[in-house]
Amino acid sequence: MAEQSKTIEHKAFARVGLLGNPSDVYYGRTISFSLGNFWATVQLQPSDDLVINPHPKHDLVQFSSLDHLVNRLQSEGYYGGVRLLMAICRVFHKHCKENQINLHSGNFTLSYDTNIPRQTGLSGSSAIVTAALNCLLDFYKVRHLIKVEIRPKLVLSAEQELGIVAGLQDRVAQVYGGLVNMDFSKENMDKLGHGIYTPMDICLLPPLHLIYAENPSDSGKVHSTVRQRWLSGDKFIISSMEKVAEIALEGRTAILNKDYAKLADLMNRNFDLRRSMFGDDVLGALNIEMVEVARRVGAASKFTGSGGAVVVYCPEGPSQVKLLEDACQKAGFVIQPVQVVPSLLNEVDLKTLS
Repeated sequence: MAEQSKTIEHKAFARVGLLGNPSDVYYGRTISFSLGNFWATVQLQPSDDLVINPHPKHDLVQFSSLDHLVNRLQSEGYYGGVRLLMAICRVFHKHCKENQINLHSGNFTLSYDTNIPRQTGLSGSSAIVTAALNCLLDFYKVRHLIKVEIRPKLVLSAEQELGIVAGLQDRVAQVYGGLVNMDFSKENMDKLGHGIYTPMDICLLPPLHLIYAENPSDSGKVHSTVRQRWLSGDKFIISSMEKVAEIALEGRTAILNKDYAKLADLMNRNFDLRRSMFGDDVLGALNIEMVEVARRVGAASKFTGSGGAVVVYCPEGPSQVKLLEDACQKAGFVIQPVQVVPSLLNEVDLKTLS
């Protein structure tokens, strides 16, 4: 009984799509990693009733004036994390019911916090959902019954219920932690219901940097027209997306061989292919400028997700990093060294892997 009253807390990190995105939505391949610079935490406290606590900042419902309300909506949007917590509770319950996983009748209070910058393409929403799912797995003691490979799909399902446009790679990186190579081939997705996810050694990565804008455009609009064209059989989109997936395949070899010149080339090609498919109007001038500010000093750069932040590699080392820092300061962008999170899987998780 004492154990049942303990607070459970889990942390899930932001993620960076290093190569291959956005082909994960198109039966492609990606390489992504968990970003230790930013994270979300969820706490679960056993309680008499089931309670979802609103965040004092992100779920604000009391304002000092109409101007305060409008300004807050312009900067933060309408939605906080409460809806995310409710959605994963529903998806988790549904999955357990459909798979004859019995849950005890105890109740809990969920609360969350996050420092992941909004609308930066760093998967802030899925970090909250992933952390909450881990709390539920431990509270109901069913971690051993829900395979690690399945969990990213549960996180994605919760977000899809809310109309969030996304792919699986973000959730895979956040569930697994570390650096992960992902194969989303149609054959695997149809047969297994998920991709093939292979962890890689984070020590294989060179020093990377993150650039982001403090007031970015919304990253959720990027996939819109391209997906419809892909579904309609547009040959240019289909062939371009296949090339993006091929970049991840080449990138795996480059990373394993520590061929960082090749990695730099692949990062640049990845962005150029995205730009040719989506067009500048969709990507947005601010997002393109973040890529270009790095390229002007000779660094390789690409989006971490759908826009709002970019991942950068400076092949010439500290002197080039200094040039990049100066350029970012002049342009008004935030820059910081990337911290890669090691694998987050524990012994119970590892036993569930196929």
